[in-house]
Amino acid sequence: MAAGATLQQHTPWNASREGHGIRAEIPWIKWTFVSVTLGYLGLFLAVPLAAVFTEALRKGIGAYLESFQDPAALAAIRLTLLVAAIAVPANLVFGLAAAWAIAKFNFLGKNLLTTLIDLPFAVSPVISGLIYVLLFGQQGWLGPWLSSHDVNVIFAVPGIVLATIFVTFPFVARELIPLMQEQGNEEEEAALVLGAGAWQTFWRVTLPNVKWALLYGVILCNARAMGEFGAVSVVSGHIRGKTNTMPLHVEILYNEYNFVAAFAVASLLAILAMVTLVAKTFVEWKSRQSVELLEPTTAEEV
Repeated sequence: MAAGATLQQHTPWNASREGHGIRAEIPWIKWTFVSVTLGYLGLFLAVPLAAVFTEALRKGIGAYLESFQDPAALAAIRLTLLVAAIAVPANLVFGLAAAWAIAKFNFLGKNLLTTLIDLPFAVSPVISGLIYVLLFGQQGWLGPWLSSHDVNVIFAVPGIVLATIFVTFPFVARELIPLMQEQGNEEEEAALVLGAGAWQTFWRVTLPNVKWALLYGVILCNARAMGEFGAVSVVSGHIRGKTNTMPLHVEILYNEYNFVAAFAVASLLAILAMVTLVAKTFVEWKSRQSVELLEPTTAEEV
């Protein structure tokens, strides 16, 4: 008993549970970490965001709104939304199929498939863009055949879509795979035993169990699709008004010293990012709520 008391007295970190949280007995450690985190976020997140909006509005709201009346800016916005509208649903379908296959079945090459899904995280976006140039460019493997059939991939919208799909396809799958593996197959097997078909099991059992993780992955995928620069820059050709997405249009305006217009378009990307952050926070909150409703709250309920 004395040894235990002595150990507790000399332990520099002592925590006691209060409900579901942990209360630290040394307040200055907690506030040091909180201060460092807030300072880091302020320096590298809040200050740059404030600078973007300050520069965008430097000549007034009239000049800010006029920046979006430029046909090239409008074309860049439309193309960004179009690419996201194609890439996100494609990755949604792929992510669901890949996660279901990896989490629910055992097959030859399963580990290889999991590794390939993580490939865009390890490969530079610029390299992925160069891969598509090697495949579909005029001097690429498929370039002569595409040219003979008057099909343009590189320096056209299809190349931008393909590059965006490549850099964003892990997001949905990577959110679903761990959750589906943790849930196991018991509920699906029970539904099949009770006479449900494969599609009925998917829509009424599998999908409701992963809906929040699925939505979370879609939000992240959409954010990356709209903000992608490296891979799109390689395959787009920077054709103003035709193959420039919003990030590429910002670069061109900035290089032309048109700072107000550049920061105006950049502020639109920042607004979309903040909307994504709010949606992400809401999904996380709803996900925690659904988990808490499923878990017993007291020992007597277990």
